[in-house]
Amino acid sequence: MLKKLTVAMAAASIGLFASADARADYPERDIRVVVPWGAGGGTDGIVRKLTTIAEDIIGTSMYVENIEGGISATGVSEVMKAKPDGYTIGALTYDSIVTVPWQGLLPSYNMEKLKLIARVTSEPDAIVVDADGPYESIGDLLADAKANPGKVKVGIQNTGSRTHLAMLQLQDAADVEFNLIAYPGGAAPQKEAILNDEVEVAATSLGDFASLIQSGDAFGLMEFSETRNPTYADVPTAAEENLDIQVGSFIVFAAPAGTPDDVVAKIEDAYKQALESDEFQKWVADVGVTPDWIGTADVTAWADETAQTLYQQMDDLVEKGVISK
Repeated sequence: MLKKLTVAMAAASIGLFASADARADYPERDIRVVVPWGAGGGTDGIVRKLTTIAEDIIGTSMYVENIEGGISATGVSEVMKAKPDGYTIGALTYDSIVTVPWQGLLPSYNMEKLKLIARVTSEPDAIVVDADGPYESIGDLLADAKANPGKVKVGIQNTGSRTHLAMLQLQDAADVEFNLIAYPGGAAPQKEAILNDEVEVAATSLGDFASLIQSGDAFGLMEFSETRNPTYADVPTAAEENLDIQVGSFIVFAAPAGTPDDVVAKIEDAYKQALESDEFQKWVADVGVTPDWIGTADVTAWADETAQTLYQQMDDLVEKGVISK
């Protein structure tokens, strides 16, 4: 009996060391990076740029896979159920951390199934308009909305999303009413709506619309922040318009819960170096997104605090009958 136990313990030790050795060699194959939004949106562009730089640092190919649906829940769920070996990670946004858990539509969606790696960006939302449209200032837009209640079409993202909440707050603060039209799937369908003249106004970040702003097809009227965007310094802030509204998104990388700490540390280091690289810093300055790093040690606490604060705000709106859960 003792001999059998000794053999079993020796085998377990060999397995443990073999596992540790395997992780020491990580990565040995391609790493899948799930983006839970469509190709062509702001999140997709940022993640692809960072990942292209990070793969040279980590030493293997990292390929981005767009998995749309469920206000990002479909793609994030793929990460949650993936093998926790470091070969599947995902990019989470505001909706992944706030909207989907708050709505509670998917019992299987549980943030405890993820190990957060790092927050890499933060960016305020904004009001962006068609360059060929009638609005040259936020005053023009609000005056039209007041004169024509419910007529001015504004493209938001998902119903109940942060862009929806931002526009609800603006309606309340300015005593106006918009015709809010949801475009699930992130900023990409909002861009199409602007280009196809379905709407003349969209609520999203300036970074999400960077390509249209740079091409001259759109421009920002106002950013929901207190300080001006260094890239789009001509866009006034909500604070400058005497509006106390601050809303925005972020990008957080995550791995399945149970992913070994040393593997997570390698991924974290690769993305941190990528974020701090001259290549990314120069690129991100042109698209109006703010690099905003929080590493593995602190990102989970930050995400929990952010979510709880926003849950309370949304619960208050439910009690007032402004939104439903």
